Amino acid sequence: NTNMSYSTEHSGDISTTDYRVFCKRDGNYVSYLHDIPLYANEEKTVLNMVVEIPRGTNAKMEICLKEDGNPIKQDVKNGKLRFVDDVHPYQGYIWNYGALPQTWEMPTHKHPETNAFGDNDPLDACEIGSAVGVRGEIKQVKALGIMAL
Repeated sequence: NTNMSYSTEHSGDISTTDYRVFCKRDGNYVSYLHDIPLYANEEKTVLNMVVEIPRGTNAKMEICLKEDGNPIKQDVKNGKLRFVDDVHPYQGYIWNYGALPQTWEMPTHKHPETNAFGDNDPLDACEIGSAVGVRGEIKQVKALGIMAL
């Protein structure tokens, strides 16, 4: 349903492991993973994408599968917040990066063509439009192709 109205609520200091972005619909908390429809139209030609990492930013953010409401939080490795390096001449991610709701990559399934296993997360999405996304935004996108990440 393209008439749904989503908003975000930020909680905690962005420079700490306590930072979260929650999704709300009509003032009520909803899950980025379970409550946002995968398709944005009845024809199933337009997808909803959750922006986890806006273009030009470095913080490695992702939908948290282990917390109620599946908020977006910064990934942590060895107790430290994760960031991606800049690749000259770009700063941060060169696209809006996120996930497709209501999807999940099974870690025990080996893809026959890539020989890669699922990463136990929703399917990744790279949105290459000209507008810089906003963390937690639900963008409507069209699939142009696929790639194994």
